[in-house]
Amino acid sequence: MITGILLALLAGSLVSLQTIFNSKVNERTGSWSTTTMVLFTGFIASFLISLLVEGKNTFSFQHMQPWYWLSGAIGVGVVFCLVQGMKLLGPTFAISIVLTSQLSFALLFDSMGWLGLEKIPFSWNQLLGVLVIVGGIVLFKFGGRKSAKSKKSPGALQSDS
Repeated sequence: MITGILLALLAGSLVSLQTIFNSKVNERTGSWSTTTMVLFTGFIASFLISLLVEGKNTFSFQHMQPWYWLSGAIGVGVVFCLVQGMKLLGPTFAISIVLTSQLSFALLFDSMGWLGLEKIPFSWNQLLGVLVIVGGIVLFKFGGRKSAKSKKSPGALQSDS
């Protein structure tokens, strides 16, 4: 279980890092060029690692549902939407929404047993957990803002002399 938690933490950091890199690439080129570059370099890296780790079993696809092949097309949507979301919302807010959406849909898919997942009973505590995260995002984004007019810099003392 510890290994799973560490890998999940690493995955979260890598997703955030990749999203930042993607937005920097997108500043120099278009969103579709960014998506193509990201997925192509990901293909090359995963293909080479797969050959090293799995060898000839890299292309062993028996007993796989045909609709699983849509995963790559879904990846196009993920990269494109992340790049656009970051451009429009900024990295922290966009990633917060992405992760909350991911958690919400994982809860839905798990509790319904969709897409070949083992059905896990839904609990109101799970929904409450997601709503607490949403509340945290709202507080993070909109809480604690002070107007620029009410802020005074430390050296901005007014003198009447």
